[in-house]
Amino acid sequence: MVTLCAAPRVAAGLKKTKKYTIIITEQITNKMSEEKEKIRKIIHVDMDAFYASVEQRDRPELRGKPVVVGGPPNSRGVVATCSYEARKYGIHSAMPSSQAFRLCPWAIFVKPRFDVYTNVSKEIREIFYEYTDLVEPLSLDEAYLDVTENKKGILLATEVARQILKKIYQKTRLTASAGVSFNKFLAKIASDINKPKGLTVITPKMAPAFIDRLPIRKFFGVGKVTEKKMAALGIKTGADLKKMKKEELINHFGKVGSFYYNIVRSIDDRPVNPHRIRKSMGEEQTLSKDIDDRQQMLQVLEKIARSLEEHLKKNRIKGRTITLKVKYYDFKQITRSITLEAPVDEADMIMKYVKTLLDKTEAGKKKVRLLGITLSSLLTP
Repeated sequence: MVTLCAAPRVAAGLKKTKKYTIIITEQITNKMSEEKEKIRKIIHVDMDAFYASVEQRDRPELRGKPVVVGGPPNSRGVVATCSYEARKYGIHSAMPSSQAFRLCPWAIFVKPRFDVYTNVSKEIREIFYEYTDLVEPLSLDEAYLDVTENKKGILLATEVARQILKKIYQKTRLTASAGVSFNKFLAKIASDINKPKGLTVITPKMAPAFIDRLPIRKFFGVGKVTEKKMAALGIKTGADLKKMKKEELINHFGKVGSFYYNIVRSIDDRPVNPHRIRKSMGEEQTLSKDIDDRQQMLQVLEKIARSLEEHLKKNRIKGRTITLKVKYYDFKQITRSITLEAPVDEADMIMKYVKTLLDKTEAGKKKVRLLGITLSSLLTP
């Protein structure tokens, strides 16, 4: 032990006495403690069917029933979220409300109350800040917390998570699930494993085997298109992904290939960022019926631009990149963008470029079901 761990200049002039051995042991112990301190403790908290759960909390007659929050079934709206009772029938977020109705005709459709959800979200975040200031909200119903050094001095992140879930229920009568791990990737996956009311921990020792068994569709950043592409390469699990060289992944998937290479090896150094910079701001509208009248389209876009201007000025934000989103009657979706030298926040200026972008689409020749405008490359004073 002494020969391996003692530096020559430290050992010089000292004999291998009992005292010397104790000194070296203390140095080793301190070094091990320092290594342990480097391991981050990340919690991902995700509310269970948040919007639907709020509705069931506030309306007792909805409890235990399939509840769909979103557009009515006879509209062209979509499902924002649904209760677990509704999910049993295959209903999920972003599904057309009409399809959700076909899957479960006796489902109860409820119009979203975003003002209520926002207020509840604020109550939940107040609980997070009791434990740490390193809170990164991802949406109204989920957030990352770094509790490596927490305000209450609790040693185990699992205990912090357990307390948070208990307080959320006590304060809001709503349930949440949490994932605890040493990086954001694993914490987020863990929070989804035992929903609802789940608490899952993935330690550094558990991580390799866990990732090897993980279906590729569960990996962060892997959507349906990427999943199909990976399947064509024989990649169905984390173990399959781990066999791929970094150069191969970059060749097939571009820059994100490097990210896949790292996360399958539990490498994710992304910090929990309490000052997350908003990358874009936009709005869209699904039309009550397909239209091919360009003047009517411009009226819809004008309304969206006015609403967007209000939000931009309220948040003192301007954007340099304007993106027009068009979804045709056949659900094919396209975007057209332009990046300006000077940032804008006024509807008239936004519309000036939106008109030009609309000319670069087939809108009018093809009927349109959805229109949207997004500003990105955002700047604040």
